[in-house]
Amino acid sequence: MLIVADENIPLLDAFFQGFGEIRRVPGRSIDRATVEQADVLLVRSVTRVDRALLEGTPVRFVGTCTIGTDHLDLEYFKQAGIAWSSAPGCNARGVVDYVLGSLQTLAEIEGADLRQRTYGVVGAGEVGGRLVKVLKGLGWDVRVCDPPRQIAEDGDYVSLEQIIEHCDVISLHTPLTQSGNGSTWHLLDRQRLNRLKPGTWLINASRGPVVDNAALRDVLLAREDLQAVLDVWEGEPQVDVELADLCVLATPHIAGYSLDGKQRGTAQIYQALCAHLSQEPSIRLSDLLPPPWLAQVHLNASTDPAWALATLCRSVYDPRRDDADFRRSLVGTVSEQRKAFDLLRKHYPERREIDGLRVRINGESAALSNIVSALGAVTI
Repeated sequence: MLIVADENIPLLDAFFQGFGEIRRVPGRSIDRATVEQADVLLVRSVTRVDRALLEGTPVRFVGTCTIGTDHLDLEYFKQAGIAWSSAPGCNARGVVDYVLGSLQTLAEIEGADLRQRTYGVVGAGEVGGRLVKVLKGLGWDVRVCDPPRQIAEDGDYVSLEQIIEHCDVISLHTPLTQSGNGSTWHLLDRQRLNRLKPGTWLINASRGPVVDNAALRDVLLAREDLQAVLDVWEGEPQVDVELADLCVLATPHIAGYSLDGKQRGTAQIYQALCAHLSQEPSIRLSDLLPPPWLAQVHLNASTDPAWALATLCRSVYDPRRDDADFRRSLVGTVSEQRKAFDLLRKHYPERREIDGLRVRINGESAALSNIVSALGAVTI
């Protein structure tokens, strides 16, 4: 069996060497010639997998080690009898940590009290749903927009127009769809961006085209009251440098790039391939993950809750480091910038997740206990 795989997928040998030969290829370089003899194709979000790539090849299983599937032609897979799997939820916690770190940075810059903001989460799937749980666990005011789920569940959801009208923090976690009434392409277009409340913070860690980047650049130039955090970009790896300069935080599509999330994605695709081949999985991710650098944190019961929240979040992940690395890469020619974008992702430093953090509270504090519980950390 020949497995062609994006070279940025971690633990390839550990999980897949028992199936046959592994051929590593840069994700953006996977083409027809690359997969001519492949039986299995393993990718991430940068590779478009469709009829043009696969028709006439022996590929019968495609795995993407990502939550999203907008880069896969699922209708063609169905027609061609090609099995496939994504890794739903694999990096959801990493994205939640990214949003929490971004909120801490925004609050610090503006001297804002995060408890006084109104949060709008657009998209309540694996990522958005977990973010909502954390924010509500902290006792914050949260509104959720997810039209497909609202139709299916008739739950406590609001419209996007209500989010724009009432929320001064908007975090986007919707998949990218480009057809029908449910299209999310330029979901936040020029008209909606112009209607954002004064002082709104906009965070996009979903897909770049969910926000009209050119319109956002113009709106940010015209309205100094708005603040933006972008991890994803239209046309990436090419980035609108002027737009990046206007953002409080700008990063190269790494919101979900925790070590746990990336390796969890590989493990999920390994399990899916085992199921496809009717084999029993024999490798466990828990045996492969290294111990976290920060073993545990001790807090005194008298600790200020706001300080504790910021410290716990930043002790595990602070997006300002990634912002600084990204801004240093936005120099030279467009070709050099595109290459730097991919290199930052390829050589991304080790980063863990908050829900693996162990916290000891010395004394009794209901407020601190609630923060630890809401974050999903482990009380010891």
